[in-house]
Order: sequence, then structure tokens, then C-alpha cells
Amino acid sequence: MKINFSKYNGAGNDFILIDDRENFINNNKLIINHLCDRHFGIGADGVIIIKKSNNCDFEILHYTSDGNLGSLCGNGSRCAVLFAYDKGVIRRKTTFHAFDGIHNAEILENGLIKMEMRVNSEIVVNSYGTWLDTGSPHLVIEKNNTDKLNVNNEGRLIRYNDFYKKEGVNVNFIEKISDDKFKIRTYERGVENETLACGTGSTASAICMNFLGRTNCSNITMKCKGGDLNVQFNSSERGYQQISITGPAKLVFEGTIKVKI
Repeated sequence: MKINFSKYNGAGNDFILIDDRENFINNNKLIINHLCDRHFGIGADGVIIIKKSNNCDFEILHYTSDGNLGSLCGNGSRCAVLFAYDKGVIRRKTTFHAFDGIHNAEILENGLIKMEMRVNSEIVVNSYGTWLDTGSPHLVIEKNNTDKLNVNNEGRLIRYNDFYKKEGVNVNFIEKISDDKFKIRTYERGVENETLACGTGSTASAICMNFLGRTNCSNITMKCKGGDLNVQFNSSERGYQQISITGPAKLVFEGTIKVKI
């Protein structure tokens, strides 16, 4: 089977984008895994497949690089918005369906992609850190000198401990730079590695830092290894609302790959 694909990245978080509105793709776990393989395939943190939607402009299916269907991916979704725009599926503003429901997004005049986010759980503080679901489950841990942190070793220990192993968790290590800026490094489940950026992780971390009183800001820059992501929100007695994440998304290259079914 020949598959036409486009490779995009959002702040260094890279994805293979496939237009499957005609339902020709066999979403085989081994095929997804092969496509994401950085030595024998195209190479990516995940695959984003665009489908037709009955009530939105399109639907997103996100597969992590291990071949499994994943939860919401913020950077992957922002890449999907630009991909849909490049393919003439949408205009600059769009509504799409993802893992945790319907999201609005917009391609801004400066080329950045702004996407609506939401909080899907209570904020839980435990002995490991601060946990929050923003479409994917995230544990937020404050650290000093994150530049020297072995994210894969420390993240893997938590992701596979007895408490989190069954459901899985993404592990974010946070370092405060100023009241409105934080460094972030993320170990992602499904990728089972550190990624250069994480949209849902940046969203969860910004909100958790506000919740814990580490910042009074509601407009926070999360400095990822692959680039900056901006998180905005409103906080009130009703919780966190009007949440958005804004950041870069870019086409890297396009091609066709032949895979065995």
C-alpha cells in the first residue's frame, strides 16, 4: 500500500500527517510503528490521521509512535490544523473533533497556531507531584536546573512505577524562570522518550503552577527544548476556563511511502 504523507513539527514535536477522509488507511499498529521508526521508517513522535466529521471540519486520530491510539495531542492537533489549511480543507479558523471532544483553533496573522484547550479532571497533589488531565494525563514536578536532568531515566521510573503503570502518565519537569516563564521538559507515554515539546503537558504545567501559587500570571510562556508555547487561561471559583495554547507549526517535507499490510 502506498501512503501519501506530510511531515510537520510543532515546536520540535514531530508528526506524520495523513489525509484519510476517504477511509483507505488500514490503521494497523505495526504500520504506525513502522512509519514512526526513525531508522527504518519516516520517523516521528506520532501519526495524525485526518478523518471526515459529521459536525466539524474534520476529525483527528492521534497514534503514538508505539502504534497505539493515543489521547489528545496539543502539538499534533495544531499541526493538523495547518495541514488541513494547506490542503484546502479549512480556512484560517476551524472547529475539529479530537480525543476529548470538539476544539476551536485559528491560524494567526503571525503564522502561529492558537488552539482551545480544556481541563478534564480535578487537580490532584500527591507525593509524586501535581496531576492534571488536559486531554492527556500529566504529572507536573518542580525541579532545579532542568538542563542537566536525565529526563528519560527519571520520567521512565515514574511512568512505570506501580502507581502509574496501568493507566500511564506523562511526566513534566518544571523550572521557574520568572513569574510568566517556565522551562519544561517532558517524558511522553506512548513515545516512551523525551519529546522536544508537549502541548497538553505545557497546558497542564502552566495551570498547575498557577494552582500551586508559583505564579499569579494567566498568560505563561512554557520554554520547551524545541521552542516556546504560550498558555493562556481564566481562573475563577468555577475553575480554569477559556484555556488556549499558541505556538509554531511547520511543514518539514512531503512524500509517498510504500508499506506492507
